[in-house]
Amino acid sequence: MTPFYDARGNIYAVVAPDDVRRSGIDLPEQTSHAAQSRERWALSAIHAFCGWAPGTQPPGSKARRCDGLLVGPFQAAPSFDLLIVNTDGTLAERSGNGLTIFSQALSEQGLLPRDAACLLRVHHDKTDVISPGETSVKPAQVESVHGFWLDLGKPSFGPGAVSAEGVESMAFNGRELSHVQPLASLDAAWTRSQFVRVGNPHCVTLVDNAAALPGNEQMREPGLSEGLTRIAYARPTGAGQPCPAGVNLQWAMLESEGRVVARVFERGEGPTASSGTSASAVACAAWRVGWVAAGEVSVVMPGGTAPILLEESDGELSRVSLFGTARLVG
Repeated sequence: MTPFYDARGNIYAVVAPDDVRRSGIDLPEQTSHAAQSRERWALSAIHAFCGWAPGTQPPGSKARRCDGLLVGPFQAAPSFDLLIVNTDGTLAERSGNGLTIFSQALSEQGLLPRDAACLLRVHHDKTDVISPGETSVKPAQVESVHGFWLDLGKPSFGPGAVSAEGVESMAFNGRELSHVQPLASLDAAWTRSQFVRVGNPHCVTLVDNAAALPGNEQMREPGLSEGLTRIAYARPTGAGQPCPAGVNLQWAMLESEGRVVARVFERGEGPTASSGTSASAVACAAWRVGWVAAGEVSVVMPGGTAPILLEESDGELSRVSLFGTARLVG
């Protein structure tokens, strides 16, 4: 039986490469080859191991809602390669909650070192960023909660960091932000955005009040859903504007000192209860405009609160780390 894990409301199935092949799916032996040939096998694997995509299960069905599939490890000892498959069959460059879940699965299998950092390598087929992307993970305890710190490295900012095209610049709190016209056309409150790359691309829109934060059910309504999909998804599902490879969308509001409320619409998934890299991007964007200082930042999402650690050096963010926990749910 395929194990499913929950990390702050995100649910992923975890499956070994050999189990994918035993199901009759043509998954290449080499992780890099599997990433480049994902159109041959990825959707078949989603259907075989995850069931229905989010929001598409029949009324009354008890099928588990799944946010994606983690295929790995491809080795029996560290470091570990894996593939993160979205429910639309595309591959993600990184997923904070997904890597937290994968770390928990490795720990339960006795493969993750208990007292040392372990490198996880995510392979993908994107052309604007190096594959595999590497994340260092280490077991840890925060306020008596056992979990994992994920070292997401140094973030980068601006349209160039996410290969965005045709966006206008604007100033806010002494920082240069972006005006993303397709977002502003959907809601007049969505005029100030900060592009952030934390392994994968993000567009964080800064809002002044909770009324401007879109709810997950609201983002599933036909008109808004279609508009956000055009922005977030690459062709042919979306329009890939302003980012041809697609971009993850977030909305952020400063609630109190060191605490930011966020909503997420993921490329390849749509509205989600939470996202680890999205939370990290939100914290980075909040730091860049002076909402929060370096140190611990809490990002509050519908699925839970993500503890983020921002490290600063010479006036720049030098590292962002995410703490996460996961539990087996099926």
